[in-house]
Amino acid sequence: MFTGAMVALVTPFHGGEVDFETLNELVDFQLDNGIDAIVPVGTTGECPTLSYDEHKQVIEAVVKRVGGATRVIAGAGSNSTAEAIELTTFAKKVGADATLQVCPYYNKPTQEGFYQHFKAIAEEVDLPIVLYNIPGRCGAGLTPETVARLAEIDNIVAIKEATGSLDQASEIAMRCDITILSGDDSLTLPLASVGGKGVISVVANIVPADVKAMTDIILEGDLGSARQWHRKLFALSKNMLTLATNPIPIKAAMAMLEMCSEELRLPMTPLEDNKKDSLRKTLKDYGLLN
Repeated sequence: MFTGAMVALVTPFHGGEVDFETLNELVDFQLDNGIDAIVPVGTTGECPTLSYDEHKQVIEAVVKRVGGATRVIAGAGSNSTAEAIELTTFAKKVGADATLQVCPYYNKPTQEGFYQHFKAIAEEVDLPIVLYNIPGRCGAGLTPETVARLAEIDNIVAIKEATGSLDQASEIAMRCDITILSGDDSLTLPLASVGGKGVISVVANIVPADVKAMTDIILEGDLGSARQWHRKLFALSKNMLTLATNPIPIKAAMAMLEMCSEELRLPMTPLEDNKKDSLRKTLKDYGLLN
């Protein structure tokens, strides 16, 4: 159910407030390009600096704008289990198709703590869950053994793997049949070689049709042909994650493409001018800018 090209949607701001008009335009752009799912208020959507009310408003706005045309996987994770349950309950109430649940951050649970956290959410709210394993952001991450335990719970259906480790993904695939999704655009094809079935993508904010073209071919089993798309997307994908912390580069790129403002909320700051030159060249080389 949750495979293919999924966009980790940015949250546009204007004058310090969420720009819902532009948000609707970004959703329309994704729908026009056939995206398989939209993932609002994740890392790329700057969930750490949205207020609780804003977080809910963005989920509801995206669900409403999508209108059933594709799936919405709402970011609803927290380092508080009770808060994650509340956000997940809200996401179900407004019609989201699933939630993305990041590993609790800062408090660094044990593996048993991770298990009990996700199990509690799954049991409290009957909505599919996509786990989000990104230890570089969270300070700790899920082991393959814990993922396999969680996969036994009916509504835990997929995992966004952002560890950068093919061994980790391989061991998950060996232990259970949970759907594995890439959390790094540059690793979508390598991950597919060990069983990955798509990506929750940053770069799809600007080239959704290309990301979908690659994942469609991957899902057909033609990894050789998918390699051509991987090579085309690689430099663009790397820039989105190496020039600065996500979502700083993608916001800068979208501003250059006149898709939305590059405005972020502190402590995130705009891309430095000397790095903008590199980003602009990458966009030109890709054919997105003249």
